[in-house]
This record gives sequence, C-alpha cells and structure tokens, in this order.
Amino acid sequence: MREILGKRRGLRFRRSGRHAQLEAALTCATVRQWPVLPGVGRAAPGGRDRACACPDPDCAVPGAHPFEPGLLAATTDERMVRWWWGNRPAAPLILATGGRAPCALSLPAVAGARALVALDGMGVRLGPVVATPTRWSLLVAPYSLERLGELLHAKDWVPSSLRFHGEGGYLVLPPSETGAGPVWWERAPSPAPRIRTGAAGPAAAAPWLPDVEAVVDALVEASSGAPGGGSRLAY
Repeated sequence: MREILGKRRGLRFRRSGRHAQLEAALTCATVRQWPVLPGVGRAAPGGRDRACACPDPDCAVPGAHPFEPGLLAATTDERMVRWWWGNRPAAPLILATGGRAPCALSLPAVAGARALVALDGMGVRLGPVVATPTRWSLLVAPYSLERLGELLHAKDWVPSSLRFHGEGGYLVLPPSETGAGPVWWERAPSPAPRIRTGAAGPAAAAPWLPDVEAVVDALVEASSGAPGGGSRLAY
C-alpha cells in the first residue's frame, strides 16, 4: 500500500533523552552494519547559534560533516561507537556512504517532497528517506562511481539540483541536530528481518534499499513531465 506523504513526519519530534544519538548510532553500526562516526556538531548545541564547531567561519554545512575523527574512521565496532558518543552524546550521526554501506541521492526539500509523490505515483518502491529543513535524501543500494557515470551519461537530462552521496561520501542521519536544523526520517527504515547464522544464533539484516537506476530513471521521468520541463524540481 502506498504510503501517504507526511504520514511519518511525527518522527522528527520524537525524543528519547540524552542517549538518543548513541542508540541510533548503535542501531546503524551493529544492527544494520552501516559504518558511522560522530559529526563535528554545532558551536552551541541546543542554542540559537547555528555556527559550526569546526574552525571554518564560512562552513557550507555547519555541524553536518566529519572533522575529528575523519571520515576514514567510520566503523561498525560497538566499543568505538560507545566511546565516541559516551564522550559527545549530542554529536550528529554521520553515515559513511558507499562500499557495502548505502549510497544516497539528495535534492532540495521542496523538490524532494514533490519527487516522492511522483515516485509513489509511478509505483516505485522506496527505501529510507532522510529529511532536513533544506534537503531530502533517498537511500539506495551501493553503487560505484563508474556505474553512476555510465547511468548519468545515458540520460538526455538530469536535474541539476541532484547530489550523489557515493563512495567516499557521507550523510547525516536522524536524530541529529545540525546548523540547518533537525534531521528526521521522512520514511524510516523498515524493521530488519531476522536471518539465521547457525550456532551464533539469529542476526539482523540491513533494511531493503532500491537500486539507484530505478530511482534516477523515475525521478528524471517525473521531472521531464513536470510543468516547465521539470524546472520546478531544480530548486
């Protein structure tokens, strides 16, 4: 059954205390096997100051990027995750995209909302969708830069507002707070099914993710059929 857009928006307001970040990080790292690390955060967490805690006064993505440790430190190790968020419980949760981890496509928030309606109308099965006040990101199955290049080269036109988070990239996950505001699941990951692992007992599988080609094809089709040749998606 098609999900009604906005049905999950209440997730952005859900709170679970000072341990929310740690719990989310542990779920990503140990249950979904997604490599994560803490983001740099805001200069004044919880306050009105939206400036980044990094040394760059003109940071383009305040609070929403790795700093120390760097992106290469991303891990699924439970002990490391507990240590990081034990020392910085409010740190944003950063996913290192690519490899065996999910990749993502992101676009401006208004365009993202319209794109989801279009994709639903086409019957495209979507995976998790991460939202911020400024951009929405669709998580997809891992892809290589070579494959992405071939895919985009075959298109007559691709919305210029699209960004691709692949190998060597990163994405902020809920329930983080960045300079742009809160981060929430517009469509949360479905509960991971259980699989048997023999003597070790059951283990959790990662949430299902769509193929990048299916999402890009549907998005380009929706954009081409939109008034003004898709310009409404190019915010």
